[in-house]
Amino acid sequence: MKRAIINDLVAWKNSKYRKPLIIKGVRQVGKTWVLKEFGKHHYENYVYFNFDENPEYKDFFENTKDVKRIIPNLAIAKGEKINKETTLIIFDEVQDCPNVINSMKYFYENGNEYHVVCAGSLLGVALAKPSSFPVGMVDFLRVNPMTFTEFLWASGDDNLADYIANLNSIEKIPEAFFNQLYEKLKFYYITGGMPEAVKIWVLEQDISLLERVLSGILDSYQIDFGKYPNSSTHPKISAIWNSIPSQLSRENKKYLYKLVKPGARAREYEDALQWLVDAQLVSKIFCSAKPGLPISAYDDVSAFKLYLVDIGLLRRLARLSPAILIEGNRLFTEFKGAFSENYVLEALDNQLEVTPRYWSKQNPNYEVDFLVQYDNYIIPIEVKAESNIKSTSLKKFKELYPDETKLRVRFSLSNLSLDDDLLNIPIFMADYAKKLIAIALKSRK
Repeated sequence: MKRAIINDLVAWKNSKYRKPLIIKGVRQVGKTWVLKEFGKHHYENYVYFNFDENPEYKDFFENTKDVKRIIPNLAIAKGEKINKETTLIIFDEVQDCPNVINSMKYFYENGNEYHVVCAGSLLGVALAKPSSFPVGMVDFLRVNPMTFTEFLWASGDDNLADYIANLNSIEKIPEAFFNQLYEKLKFYYITGGMPEAVKIWVLEQDISLLERVLSGILDSYQIDFGKYPNSSTHPKISAIWNSIPSQLSRENKKYLYKLVKPGARAREYEDALQWLVDAQLVSKIFCSAKPGLPISAYDDVSAFKLYLVDIGLLRRLARLSPAILIEGNRLFTEFKGAFSENYVLEALDNQLEVTPRYWSKQNPNYEVDFLVQYDNYIIPIEVKAESNIKSTSLKKFKELYPDETKLRVRFSLSNLSLDDDLLNIPIFMADYAKKLIAIALKSRK
């Protein structure tokens, strides 16, 4: 495996403003592997402490906040040296250890010469709880599922990954590259980006084994739902989670609680939904009233769409057979293009600081799949997974907001092009949306 986040970790290590680091990410997304790989190749040694496997390690943080006492105890427990600057200290599964999280304040103030990283599968949930948190004294990084580019690396297709990474102008992609990337993207839609699923596919190409891996990950998430402190909320979390494929199969993907349970109301399910958001298992995309800065100022909080953390998990949760892979481009169009939207959102989240929104207008109905804030621009984006790539909603958006619309973006199965203010990005290049948008904006000035 090769993960791009290693570059971010190296930048953290070398920063003169480095603080203790908190790594967030869902279960089985590869946090532990990434940190151990980082420690193996960029430090003299690393020491690893898992507070789920070894809860006795919590005792080191119960009675003292003194880093000079904590470090020797940790070194004795592991039987290894912990050196300043050259040892990476990894604290894993810290979501149930508030004293460990709180101790980052003292590592920052009194022991910042030690390189410390905390990780946990439900860390987002833990950090959302009111507690003593070292605000301003830690850095954050998030490990997401493997991108399509990382999937290409894992598959041994570095030549294809290098080709799209090195494109520095809006130009037609040769058919030989285009067709290969299109076919590889189909396989990515099947596997998704969970590292174990990618590994199994690359090594074995066994569909039944791949399905068991994805089902196992989904089962582990169901177990996590039971960790909500209020037992009555557990079935509500499961109900929301299981309803997402049916929600996304609709033409209008605005989330409807009545599809979770007839007669259900927002106030009954909002805590359960927030748990899924805090756990980073779903992305909540608000409807934006109009294009304005900052984009968050125009949120309609009563209207939103939900997407899953990973496209492969979405396919498995929807029980969509991998056999669809051989049926032309049906894989891209199934569920009203929801898989393609989910994939594009994952790619955008990896590149942008601000969570995308969407825009809609009724009577007649128009909907732009995503609005993104890039520098001081609000850019409308549509995802087209069919051969018909007419962008009526993008056209209407520009009619209503001509001054605010400097560039429109369409992801599709068509080739890379810029037609006046409409940038068409082949869907397999979603990982480079930010770069291509910058090139297009520069060419139009």
